[in-house]
Amino acid sequence: MIASPIRILMVSTEYPPMQGGVGRYTFNLTKELRKIGLQVYVACNEKGGGEFFGLSPTNIHNSEVLLRIVNEIQPDIVHVQYEPGLYGLVLDPINPKKTSTNIESFYDKCKIPIVTTFHSAYTVKQWFSLGPTKTNRRNGNTTKLLLCRVGDYWKRLLNYRSFHNLNKNKLKNGQSGIVFSYYMSKMIDGGVDKADIKIIYHGAEPAARMTKKEARARFSLPQEGQIALAVGFRTATKGWDILEKMKVPKGWTIVVSSSENHYIKYDLQLRVGSNSNIIILQNDFLSESDLSILFYASDAIILPYKVSSASGVMFDGLAHGLPFVATDLEFFREFSAQGLGITVRRNPSAFATGLVSLTSNYACYRESVDIFKKKISWNAVAIQHANLYKEKRVS
Repeated sequence: MIASPIRILMVSTEYPPMQGGVGRYTFNLTKELRKIGLQVYVACNEKGGGEFFGLSPTNIHNSEVLLRIVNEIQPDIVHVQYEPGLYGLVLDPINPKKTSTNIESFYDKCKIPIVTTFHSAYTVKQWFSLGPTKTNRRNGNTTKLLLCRVGDYWKRLLNYRSFHNLNKNKLKNGQSGIVFSYYMSKMIDGGVDKADIKIIYHGAEPAARMTKKEARARFSLPQEGQIALAVGFRTATKGWDILEKMKVPKGWTIVVSSSENHYIKYDLQLRVGSNSNIIILQNDFLSESDLSILFYASDAIILPYKVSSASGVMFDGLAHGLPFVATDLEFFREFSAQGLGITVRRNPSAFATGLVSLTSNYACYRESVDIFKKKISWNAVAIQHANLYKEKRVS
């Protein structure tokens, strides 16, 4: 008898054509899981292209929606792509025990094994760097309003532990957790008895093939010299403000391709004045093919982030053979230790020095990246997921 394919309910509020890193990750994973023979059904927001709808950060009945879907299709595994903000995270400023998302009761009531991919986990220092900012449009400087700072600091002071408890409870109430790094596993599984957590790297691979010369011509970029690429949503946590003061090393050009953050409205346009070594591309959100071509036009990824649990941009860069220069945060440090890039202090001078250091040993970094990128092909990542699903279905 031929065994029936594993049936997966993939849960992600965000899903293409909606723009965002979690949705893009979920789409690519789902596509590859289907290629290797799994039946995958996607539950998402009405703006997404899944099979089931009704999820929203503002829908307090998300749990009921998911329980109805589970009852209808009876999957073998429910796989939740968990980014708290996509499920209505509320930090209670008075009683941190009330901090919650709108899928807590789903984890309590669902009888089907749940696998959770955790997309966020922060150290204390990073947690307090997530506060709101507001831009002064008149002079272009980002300023933190005093009352917002005090209020947000108070909420974060009370809720750091409760935020992590939300992660731990999902790990405890589910069958297994997935993270993208050893750093994230330490952040999430601390204090959970017999925690079942797997490190499966964020998948990434080229969506197009093109020579560097052709790729640069496509975006009207200079053919000479090396390019360091900064790409993603325009958010304060990306840390691109230091580029405004950076003296770009000779032989390097920094290219910035950004799109508007649809969840938090900030005016975070990069202002580089007359610095001809920094090019701002007015692309907004790129297709998979165009994004891949932009990576092929580049020689390195520059990641001056203030905060990072994980970075899809870093994995995308590695998949295209590009080493990185990044802020010395725990996540990036783990991959720089594998010879995939350099971490530096977050200031303009340190990043300029990092690019110079990358140049001096570029061939070695490229060799390490070329070895590593085989581990993050979507096929390799999907097979690891399928093996985990099989294990949890049997258990």
